[in-house]
Amino acid sequence: MEVTAEPVVYQKLLLWEPSLEPDGEEEEISELLVPDPWKSQDSYGKGGVRPGIWAQLVATLLLLVVGFSLATWQLHTRGSSTETFGSVAPRPSGHSHRPGVYHHGAIISPAAACSHLGQELLVAGGNVVDAGIGAALCLAVVHPHATGLGAMFWGLFHNGSSGNSTALTSGPVQTLAPGLGMPSALPTLRLLHTHFGRLPWPRLLVGPTTLAQEGFLVDMPLARALAAQGTKGLCPLLCHTDGTPLSLGARATNPKLADVLRRAALAPTPDFANDALLSPLARDLGLDGSSAEPMPTLEPALQLPLAQGILFTTPSPSAGPELQALLEAALQSRGARPDPCLLPQKATVTPMSSVLATVDSSGSVLLLTSSLNSSFGSRHLSPSTGVLLSNLVAKSAISTWSCPLILRTSLDDTEADVLGLVASGTPEVARVTTRALLSHLAGLQAQAQHQHQAQQGPTESPNLCGQGTVLQVAVHAEHAHVSSVPNGCCPFQGF
Repeated sequence: MEVTAEPVVYQKLLLWEPSLEPDGEEEEISELLVPDPWKSQDSYGKGGVRPGIWAQLVATLLLLVVGFSLATWQLHTRGSSTETFGSVAPRPSGHSHRPGVYHHGAIISPAAACSHLGQELLVAGGNVVDAGIGAALCLAVVHPHATGLGAMFWGLFHNGSSGNSTALTSGPVQTLAPGLGMPSALPTLRLLHTHFGRLPWPRLLVGPTTLAQEGFLVDMPLARALAAQGTKGLCPLLCHTDGTPLSLGARATNPKLADVLRRAALAPTPDFANDALLSPLARDLGLDGSSAEPMPTLEPALQLPLAQGILFTTPSPSAGPELQALLEAALQSRGARPDPCLLPQKATVTPMSSVLATVDSSGSVLLLTSSLNSSFGSRHLSPSTGVLLSNLVAKSAISTWSCPLILRTSLDDTEADVLGLVASGTPEVARVTTRALLSHLAGLQAQAQHQHQAQQGPTESPNLCGQGTVLQVAVHAEHAHVSSVPNGCCPFQGF
């Protein structure tokens, strides 16, 4: 029986959208899911003599192994929380693909726990918006060096059913207190869910709330950030009792953040969800609570016609317009061939950001990016909420972190390929994304010139001049594809 989730329905917004991503033919592997341990023979030997006790024991053990394998597979296909990370097992038909290629949907993010949580939401009948929001809130818990409820969020959503592309923005940067940014994650993500989500809003917060309450393991990105940046302003959240930073594999908890997420889940409206965070923050800072509320928006994505299709990105105040200008200049001057290196080897300012991407085989894509504007943001840890506020003192403007990109081969073809790119790790994300797209287009030209060579799926840039990370998702031949540059930097899950 084929694994399927309930039909995904995206609400339509009167906005514009696109999609594209050339992928190669995936290598299919036919293999027996559970080998049959039984041979076609009688249960008794010659003369009606029963086998010895060892034969019976072996048969019993084999039966237990087969039963356990089948039970494990059934739990796996139902999205059980006991699944392991990584590519899913072959379907019952024996039909499977290489890692990163899936029949229904997939997610890629910087944290294995958050990719796993996003996959569970997809399997539960959620759409790419549900999976992306759940994973983003998970990252807000497990990656406080790069994102959080105090971060600003941007997104680009391609609706595969309506054909529209919609940009999500946190709105203008607002100050909560001198040097401290106004938290906008909850109202921004709640706005996105209200228009395009499918699962109930509280369902998306269950996983992140549990991680914050019961604890999460410090992974390599967080451990490296703590080792490099120290723990000033971060204790006791990310410190041992002696003030030293938590190391790789240590368990951290944030019960105050869990309380905020719990209240936000139960809030009847986005305003009340935002109040779950702003009110206690105001008390911590001694404010009168009269600060202006964040004003997230959904609006039509910017469009740029290309020979290969239509490109979509986010409008100002993000770096989307810069991305458009860079692409236009590059394509006019040298076609689709990327420069050897568009970036200096060392960035003078390196604030942190976080990205994730979700995709389904119907052509829907969500790209999300967020930033605290420096590693661990302002390092102002709110004692009442467990939230780190964004840093408005850092030289890099927060909006420069966002320029997600979607490329669609054709507006008229409902089965057109879709490509999504989103970059992080450097303030020069527009240049990183430009180079990644130019490398992709150059790869398409090479494939067109050498059609006798087998296609290998979405084209990846071999390097980004030592700068940043690019997540790539694609829809091709009714399959969802996920990958990253550098390869293997970000865990992915799918089904």
